[in-house]
Amino acid sequence: MHSKPPALENMKLGAVVLAGGQGSRMNGVDKGLQLLQGQSLVMHAVQRLQAQSLAVAFIAINANRHLSDYQALGFDVWPDAQADFAGPLAGFLVGMTHCPHPYLLIVPCDTPFFPLNLAEQLVQALQSQGADIAMAAAPQDDGVVRRQPVFCVLKVTLRDSLQQFMAEGGRKIGSWTALHHTVEVPFEDPLAFRNLNTPEDFQRLF
Repeated sequence: MHSKPPALENMKLGAVVLAGGQGSRMNGVDKGLQLLQGQSLVMHAVQRLQAQSLAVAFIAINANRHLSDYQALGFDVWPDAQADFAGPLAGFLVGMTHCPHPYLLIVPCDTPFFPLNLAEQLVQALQSQGADIAMAAAPQDDGVVRRQPVFCVLKVTLRDSLQQFMAEGGRKIGSWTALHHTVEVPFEDPLAFRNLNTPEDFQRLF
């Protein structure tokens, strides 16, 4: 007999901000530490998490470079277990390994205006549909709704599955989430998921 999931107001949700990439499209700079309106991108993400309509109980940062700079922000900093910049799934894995709560919200550091109801909408969908993973989807510039795979809530009990998937060489988020009950949660505002990948993206934003 399955236990009933906790009510939303009783949810204990951890979150990890992905800032562990190589910044290859930003000329190798550490993207999370780049300034936007006088504040680092990673702190924009943290503040969006702190302002969520469903409270996030714990926030950490996944980073692989300039660790002391990230630690100075006052949050736990978790580097990848792998040493080869294995991509976003490595951040998922370290988040699930260390998250002190049963549910984990994943967000990237380079999308400073993601929805303030992101956590609430994802958790509601995960619970109501009995899913393992709830993933955001949003319209792109061409009007086509596409998955936003680095915006998701997942059960930390999936850690062993992901560890095995990566040990076998898996790196694609969609290939791993396809192994589990994953639901898509549509959001209407395409600008909310506009990410900053290149120096030109920063210029276009303002």
